[in-house]
Amino acid sequence: MNRSLTAAAALLLSAATAQAGGIEWMPQSAMVLYETGTVLEVTLAHAAPSLTGQNVSPPFPAQQIGNVAEPFYLPAFALKADIGARTAVALLYDRPFGADVAYAPGNLPFGGTTAKASTQALTALLKYQVTDRVSAFGGLRLQQAGGDIHMQGAAYGPLAGYTVHLAPETGLGYVLGAAYEIPEIALRVALTYNSTIRHDMETSESGPLLDPDGPGPLPALPLLDGQSNTEVKTPESWNLEFQTGIAPDTLLFGSIRYVKHSQFRVDPEQFIAVAPGGLIDLEDTTTYTLGLGRRFSERVSGGVSVTYEPAGDRLLSPLAPTTGYTQLRLLGSYKVNDRLTLSGGVSHFWLGDGMPATGMPEAARADFTDNRAWGVGVKLAYRF
Repeated sequence: MNRSLTAAAALLLSAATAQAGGIEWMPQSAMVLYETGTVLEVTLAHAAPSLTGQNVSPPFPAQQIGNVAEPFYLPAFALKADIGARTAVALLYDRPFGADVAYAPGNLPFGGTTAKASTQALTALLKYQVTDRVSAFGGLRLQQAGGDIHMQGAAYGPLAGYTVHLAPETGLGYVLGAAYEIPEIALRVALTYNSTIRHDMETSESGPLLDPDGPGPLPALPLLDGQSNTEVKTPESWNLEFQTGIAPDTLLFGSIRYVKHSQFRVDPEQFIAVAPGGLIDLEDTTTYTLGLGRRFSERVSGGVSVTYEPAGDRLLSPLAPTTGYTQLRLLGSYKVNDRLTLSGGVSHFWLGDGMPATGMPEAARADFTDNRAWGVGVKLAYRF
């Protein structure tokens, strides 16, 4: 019961675009360490967000803003093995953070604005079973990150036309965690800490000429052009995950995840010299998930879960134009034979309303309401 239900519950793919004050795409779970025996898991998820709004920036006339979110794929794999009676190891690959936003040219007030950022991470983990009920785990995470941002449109005023390229760079972080289990009732409570990872990115900036003294005697200058290095940190997080049997063939599972998104700053040297607020200003998030799984037969299991992330400040970056969400996820698992299990899930997201803003002080330039997203994922698990 424990193995087949956990296979369904483990497909908690956070298939959502940069939103809710955050940039998280996948939840960085280490729970593959608690699978039995040697197992290889290969996962592919696809997300299709729809983020639309309306211009509310005077003096421009009202105008609909078409979908600014691009669909994307999230591949992942995990290989776990026991190397003794009390020790297990795992190697994981995922894409934990990212953004893919593009405003169509001509859309007021951000027409032509784009942001593309991606990460990919390789994590090596070791688990030690301290007692029959208590275990500890940890490891190292090697992560590559890079991105491009282009600001365009009337809302950016004299900064419209600014572009920054952050060259891909690799950084190192760590994972620490512990768990308490009662195997007889499929109970497990695990707490995982994922450290921040620092990237020192080679940076190229360019932009329009700026007049430092307005109509004064000084000419317009290329103040936004330059080469430098920019320190960017992907955020640290805490993940509390639990599961327990509550009836024969029935499993209750869930998680509470806190991500310190405010650590993620993009402050290129030339840009902050003229706009001290920087390019990105995100809020920390806490996300809650609760689900129910059930084994219907020796081969078939299924489940349902609900995830909720409270909304934050509605004045947002145009690069992340929603805040908070509610997600409904349906899960299924089919045991093909003793070695191969196929799992899958489909998710629907109700995305929170947001008002992209610019300026000092910030003023709302658009209103994004009633937005949605769909996500699907499949996972193959093969036991050796």
